[in-house]
Amino acid sequence: MKFLELHERLRLETWRRIDQGILSSSLLARQTGLAQAHISNFLHRRRRLSLPAMDRILLAQALSVEDLAPAGLSELPSLDRGSMDLVPIVSQLVAMTAPVVASRAVLDTVHLPAGWLSSFPPRRAMSRRSWERFVGVRITAAQALPMDPVLRIGSIAVLDRHYNSLAAYRPPQPNLYGIRVGSQMLFRHVTFESSRLVLRPRALSWPVELIELASQESPADLLVGRVCLCISEI
Repeated sequence: MKFLELHERLRLETWRRIDQGILSSSLLARQTGLAQAHISNFLHRRRRLSLPAMDRILLAQALSVEDLAPAGLSELPSLDRGSMDLVPIVSQLVAMTAPVVASRAVLDTVHLPAGWLSSFPPRRAMSRRSWERFVGVRITAAQALPMDPVLRIGSIAVLDRHYNSLAAYRPPQPNLYGIRVGSQMLFRHVTFESSRLVLRPRALSWPVELIELASQESPADLLVGRVCLCISEI
């Protein structure tokens, strides 16, 4: 049984015990020492647990890996890869420049529930019609610190490359974008003022940056995509 399947079976078994009334997220947080927010993110598939965090839950609930195997928990549905959406994790250069992701450029994949990504409305420029829509990139320390705690070092940001409009996704909450600045990618909240992109960090200790657009450039040319999901291991 692979890590992702073990992780999913542990999540489902945890939900089963909560549904039966023998466990709650707050009780599990106390038993394991994990923050209740981390437990909630795990249960709702917003973040994956690290191996040490999984060990804490297994120990607290007197579970073993054998208990989570299909023979041990036959009532749990097996993980069907066909029922999941796969998002390729790629280099940031590929995310910025490659309309179609070649198989050799895929570093890893993120597995998400089928149809979940289709709930996000696209707002793309015409030039993006032929681009593969969702890609994931690994966040570096230099990219995470200005947006802390929204982004974490080493987390995976899933970019919707069909959302390179400045229209707010959920107003008044600002969108978070990956922005191409030269050969680098920055992650910021973005507005457009007087032919310049205004890049606003989350952390107050970081400066606001201004990007002057060339005469034929539009904001959509520099917006790699909206960050629609950030996956961090605990």
